[in-house]
Amino acid sequence: MNKLVSIVLPCRNEEKYVETCIESLINNQSEDLQLEILVVDGMSTDKTIDKLQPYLEKYPFIKLLHNPEKTAPFAMNLGIGCAKGDFVVRVDAHTLYPVNYVSTLITKLIELDADNVGALIKTDVLTKTNKTLAIKEVLSNRFGVGNAFFRIGVDRITEVDTVPFGCYRKEVFLKYGLYDTRLTRNQDIELNKRIIRGGRKIYLLPDLECTYYARETFSAIAKNNYSNGLWNILTVKYTSKISSLSIRHFVPLCFILSLIVPPLLSIFYFPLIWFSVVSLLFYICFIKIICIPVACRKKLSFFYLLWSFTTLHFSYGAGSLVGIFTPARK
Repeated sequence: MNKLVSIVLPCRNEEKYVETCIESLINNQSEDLQLEILVVDGMSTDKTIDKLQPYLEKYPFIKLLHNPEKTAPFAMNLGIGCAKGDFVVRVDAHTLYPVNYVSTLITKLIELDADNVGALIKTDVLTKTNKTLAIKEVLSNRFGVGNAFFRIGVDRITEVDTVPFGCYRKEVFLKYGLYDTRLTRNQDIELNKRIIRGGRKIYLLPDLECTYYARETFSAIAKNNYSNGLWNILTVKYTSKISSLSIRHFVPLCFILSLIVPPLLSIFYFPLIWFSVVSLLFYICFIKIICIPVACRKKLSFFYLLWSFTTLHFSYGAGSLVGIFTPARK
């Protein structure tokens, strides 16, 4: 193969995960595959840079770039601008990559004549407790993450609307533009939608898997998914295209609205309040039906599963609701 591949790693305050991530990327280096790893740090205030220093001194193909804007799209654009390879792989510090990750992506990108290919995500946690294992399960469950194929899996090479931690031809960024720096979240999805609208293809590979380390507290899950929900709406506002996202991204918002709107309208017609009651009862019953067999089959805590699902759904939906009333900055 003997190709130069640029790996761009945006990070900020990732002292807990960055060493594991970097080591897994180093292991992707081979005689036939030359890597440059561009770590783009968003002005970390923890020990991220200290953790990186030994690797920077030992491996000349690892370079540190500084991102004063702090967010991922600025980091990606900075990394792409410095990249020397014909291929760019976007990675994440929370993730562990198998030794054949980069080589497989490059091979399939060429074979499929695609502009982006990606792998499945296996969700895991660094610390194994009843609580974190329940969080891990929910973040891999269809009811938790919808029809995101990269999380729930596919059994064949599948054309999709987005992939995580994908491999792009560098020319893609010349043709379709760089990452939209207005988007703190969803910047990968929005870029992939541009590629698809341009008539090109994005594929998900069934036999390649990376391991994503999830957040391990309910407060962290709530904060992350609140932001995800918020940025779903802001992404539509900034791009003026609802097609920048998929239907699954708006389901939690619809649920939250079903609980809030009918009570407000019941001021004028009281029976409407029963719509919210039915919606909440249906949700509670459905989530219990989901949790009970999972708890029994995998010996997980029913309470933690229930709380994980509700934390995920309500925080995500609440973020989207706030996004409706949040103006897009110019």
